Amino acid sequence: MLRIITTYLILDTYKMDIALFGFGCVGQGLYDALGQSHGFKAGIQKIGVKDRHKLRKIALDHFSFDSLEILGRSDIQAIVELVDNAEDALDIVTSAMQRGLHVVSANKKLLAEHFDVLFQLQQKHGVALLYEGACAGSIPIIRNLEEYYDTESLISVSGIINGSSNYILTRMDRDGLDYETALKQAQELGFAEIDPWLDVAGFDPKYKLVLLVVHAFGVIFKPDAVLNLGIQNVSAFDIEHAALKGQRIKLVAYAARNGNNIQAFVLPRFVGKESNLINIDNEYNAVEIEGAFSGKQLLVGKGAGSYPTGAAVLSDVAALSHQYRYEYKKLHQNIAANGHGLQDLDKDFTLKLYIRYQDDAQLQALDIKEVIEQYTSPRAKYLIAEVGFESLYNIRGKENKLFVALVG
Repeated sequence: MLRIITTYLILDTYKMDIALFGFGCVGQGLYDALGQSHGFKAGIQKIGVKDRHKLRKIALDHFSFDSLEILGRSDIQAIVELVDNAEDALDIVTSAMQRGLHVVSANKKLLAEHFDVLFQLQQKHGVALLYEGACAGSIPIIRNLEEYYDTESLISVSGIINGSSNYILTRMDRDGLDYETALKQAQELGFAEIDPWLDVAGFDPKYKLVLLVVHAFGVIFKPDAVLNLGIQNVSAFDIEHAALKGQRIKLVAYAARNGNNIQAFVLPRFVGKESNLINIDNEYNAVEIEGAFSGKQLLVGKGAGSYPTGAAVLSDVAALSHQYRYEYKKLHQNIAANGHGLQDLDKDFTLKLYIRYQDDAQLQALDIKEVIEQYTSPRAKYLIAEVGFESLYNIRGKENKLFVALVG
């Protein structure tokens, strides 16, 4: 008689000691996620903050107001950086790495603006820098690009990677809200900051796109080189115009290989039923990856809020406990071939654009190659035209009053 003996393997909960810098929306999300984690526990030895007088939900003795004191502790193996100010974050992260501490960060502005320096520090000091929570909320896009697509020749990476702007556009479209009311709702729900400029003007998804390009194509771009036009000028007229054509407006980050060059930009876009992005609503994000052999795949998840990002940060902390680090295979290949990972963007192409404007003078900054359609009424003026891409850099900034969206 055959007897089947079942053996149960009991795993002890692993413990890792960390320091946390910042206790805002994401920091509190991480703290709560740690409290409910099973199979992995990270002990937060100290939390670094600036404001001594701010009311917090845990006891004051958990906090320190001296970053150097925290970084000098002997009982931590890693730090988690979740502060608001990118320059303060840079000081903390570089000091930690120079001291041999691993780092987890969700600060996409810090990472994008200083990526070349932070990459070199990783190599020099033999430490890991993980940042899944910086790119698309709860979507594990960085690790997928690193592990699953590391040998795949990718054609493009694109998608909705800013939950704040997507929430605003959803409420304008689904509920007929005006822009200001939808923005206020996003702020009340914690999806948008008190100063929403980085989100609505497309800076936030641009920083994320810079990081995605590193892992997708092995190329480093400076953020200033990447065009971003946002939704701050969107109106009910634009939403209605899209709906009449069976389309919706989404703020889309896009990067694609064009021969040996890379095109990358963030623009509002009219998407129709043929697009996987048309029904991505509210604070959700979606990233579409197109490979030469694997075809198109779509990853969807919550992209804004305390808990989705906190969960992504926790995943990075847990990965550190298993000595995980990014290998940057494509970047290393590029450096071996060219001596560096930096590359200039391809700007020599045209785009078919919807442009709503108030007077003809606003169009003078654009290199309009061909007007396909033009409309004028007491309510609005717009044209659809082929426009030289590089001229779009002339209209980015707070003074821009145009609403521009990619067609098709």
